[in-house]
Amino acid sequence: MTDKQLLEIFKALSNETRLHILQWLKTPDENFPKKGCVSEDEDPALQGAVCVCAIGEKAGISQSTVSQYLETMERAGLLTLVRRGKWTYYRRNEDTLRALSACISTQL
Repeated sequence: MTDKQLLEIFKALSNETRLHILQWLKTPDENFPKKGCVSEDEDPALQGAVCVCAIGEKAGISQSTVSQYLETMERAGLLTLVRRGKWTYYRRNEDTLRALSACISTQL
């Protein structure tokens, strides 16, 4: 992981709401229990993914703000997104989180 990647990740996590979003997405079924929030699609790309509207509702922020937050986190590699029709779903990028963990334990 490069210094630039680390900086992007730490910038993304320097906001309390974005940090909470990442924590909530660790266990989406527990944190987004309302039917339809967590994708039930059989597509592996959508397993555990949560609709943007549900994330914004739980965070108590506007649609535009949650979209900006999620875009920041996706750009940092913390989240992946999948679009299905008019809906956008996000989930954690576990590969990036494992790389971050390894980097912290070996380099910081």
